[in-house]
Amino acid sequence: MASALGAQVRSSSRGALPAACSAESRPSVVPYRCLWRLREELLEQDWLSCHLPGCLEFGISISYPVLGPWAGYCQKLVHQSLNGNQGNNTVNFCNKSWIGTTLAWESKALKARHMNKIFCMSVQQASKSKVAVKPLELDNAKEPPLNLYKPKEPYTATIVSVERLVGPKAPGETCHIVIDHGGNVPYWEGQSYGVIPPGENPKKPGSPNTVRLYSIASTRYGDSFDGKRASLCVRRAVYYDPETGKEDPSKKGICSNYLCDSKPGDKVQITGPSGKIMLLPEDDPNATHIMIATGTGVAPYRGYLRRMFMEDVPTFKFGGLAWLFLGVANTDSLLYDEEFTNYLQQYPNNFRYDKALSREQNNKNGGKMYVQDKIEEYSDEIFKLLDGSAHIYFCGLKGMMPGIQDTLKRVAEQRGESWEQKLSQLKKNKQWHVEVY
Repeated sequence: MASALGAQVRSSSRGALPAACSAESRPSVVPYRCLWRLREELLEQDWLSCHLPGCLEFGISISYPVLGPWAGYCQKLVHQSLNGNQGNNTVNFCNKSWIGTTLAWESKALKARHMNKIFCMSVQQASKSKVAVKPLELDNAKEPPLNLYKPKEPYTATIVSVERLVGPKAPGETCHIVIDHGGNVPYWEGQSYGVIPPGENPKKPGSPNTVRLYSIASTRYGDSFDGKRASLCVRRAVYYDPETGKEDPSKKGICSNYLCDSKPGDKVQITGPSGKIMLLPEDDPNATHIMIATGTGVAPYRGYLRRMFMEDVPTFKFGGLAWLFLGVANTDSLLYDEEFTNYLQQYPNNFRYDKALSREQNNKNGGKMYVQDKIEEYSDEIFKLLDGSAHIYFCGLKGMMPGIQDTLKRVAEQRGESWEQKLSQLKKNKQWHVEVY
């Protein structure tokens, strides 16, 4: 996908990194957005052949799912680049044997200099060249898996990676957490995992902590497309004293902080999967799906959209309309924005994406723009789609629902309809899906 950044990079000197990821501007932890943009450049063959040595110089580790079907090609270019460059560089494809031998550091000085600057991108390619998934048997089941592991006998999984999703101006921290379950805790899109943080329940000394539920943010095949991983989208819960304005660590969220602070290789106890209300209906591949989220409520929709637009699933060929409304505080708070924007560019007839940024946008009355205001902007179209059997989903903080319900009721009355009757009919037809917390 050509871009202004791509043009800039292709015209730069051999071996240079994109400006957004240069040595001078790169922070100690590379933001999700920077990794995505770098990934876009890696997929530009003319850039990759000229500039891969620059990536290698900075010790960037590229995981095989990022490159997908381009992995073999990239490996060839790696060797070509290294043969033509005498610098002591390395690239790591996460040691996947089908890709090839991992190239090793030859210079101890370079190794020491770059050891703390090796990054593994969990962001996946999203283009019309869809990614093959396995095992396809995961699509054979007629019913979703439910409660395979329970609180008294949880499954011990392993943390693969923890990445900060938001920018520096976002209020709070949200992380993308990849968990390896070895294929032993299968799930469907729209389901949740339970997580049991270590330690005692502060309200019940001597008892373990209670289960916290998190919507799964990946498809059943996971970010590695092999059915062995699941991803969670977790916002770190912190508490600030209203009088002093200072953070009170004693009241922080136990599980969210545990997950956001976890490291690759750490063990995590999970239960589930659970939930059926947010399952993606696939009986009609040409259906319309209207998805409304605030913050981390976007998690299940990421799974839906990857299944619709990223993965090559023989039994599911989506040809309908997916329409995402996402409400967050500001641009830096957007979650998976690059993935969604890519779908918008690749599938303009099948995907729509509207953002409500409460601290940056105003509604028609001059107030802050919340997701219900964005819904009201398109209310006539939304109601027509619902009349045509569209599914509508709501996921996020439960505080979002009163405002949304009031907006929908007001619009219905303006149309001469009874919202109570309409809502009852939507629920009866299984078009109405709500999961709030």
